Amino acid sequence: MKQRQMGAGGPQVSCLGIGAMSFADFYGETTEANSFAVLDMARELGVTHIDTSNVYGMGRSETTIGKWLTANPGARDGVHIATKGGITKDAEGRRCFDNSPAHLEGALDASLGRLGVDCVDLYYAHRYQPDIPVEEVAGTLGRLVAKGKARAIGFSEIAPATLRRAHAEHPVAAIQSEYSLSTRAPELGLVQTCDALGISLVAFSPVGRSLLTDSPVPHEIIESSPFLSVNPRFVEPNLSANLHLAEGFRSLSADMGVPTAALAIAWLLHRSDRVIPIPGTRSTEHFSELAQGAGLSLTEADMVRIEEVLPVGWAHGDRYSTAQWIGPQNYC
Repeated sequence: MKQRQMGAGGPQVSCLGIGAMSFADFYGETTEANSFAVLDMARELGVTHIDTSNVYGMGRSETTIGKWLTANPGARDGVHIATKGGITKDAEGRRCFDNSPAHLEGALDASLGRLGVDCVDLYYAHRYQPDIPVEEVAGTLGRLVAKGKARAIGFSEIAPATLRRAHAEHPVAAIQSEYSLSTRAPELGLVQTCDALGISLVAFSPVGRSLLTDSPVPHEIIESSPFLSVNPRFVEPNLSANLHLAEGFRSLSADMGVPTAALAIAWLLHRSDRVIPIPGTRSTEHFSELAQGAGLSLTEADMVRIEEVLPVGWAHGDRYSTAQWIGPQNYC
């Protein structure tokens, strides 16, 4: 497995990670055994970065990872664990964000307990609370590093200008953002900022929430998903248009003799040495396909062919609904 540096001067991690939201039923029901099988395969393949959050299944994802670590003595030394805090609920039970020192540290303490570790390798502010200067949030996260509870800090879904301000206060190792052939907004400033500052860009949903695979999410799963059932790219007529356009990419991957998901991962890895995709899956079969992308070498001609079938802006519908856009920063 190829390696990439996590942040300027940071540790080497696998160029492909695991997005552990799938361990918590987000895209369909799963089991602890399924999650253990994915983690076992990742270990065998040399995938070392595991990316989770305290809100994935309300702690379920972290608990699963913690149980896997306990069941595999010595595994902790071979993995790079990242988690997130900052999303919570108000007194009325509505989703909100809290970047206060007390909340972020309390959330991290609870995450450490579920994971069964003394320290995480990377701790992100999952969503930025805009009424607190980002310099203060970076300082808060930095103090958790000083206390030995995290080794590095990160942010999720913030704008390049905000990232620069945070990084000036305390070195930021990673920024997490949606990035794929179907979501290319990071190329309008975020990729460039990460390259300039030596910050890793941890790319979630790198296969377009299944659109860029050989087995897109079926209608029954979409209809039962609180997220996908209202996501603009998965409602009609956008869904049919997106599935039709993605057929060209599936045909190209078949012509190249590789799984479609592998080609999507390979394309992303070739965009920048700072990018670390974190696909999520409940299946070892799918994870094997995803991991193949880390070993593919694409030529300039290959990159041109890919963009001919999926040019910038091909996807129908926004990546989030109006309600889903609450939290992520728009910057272009």
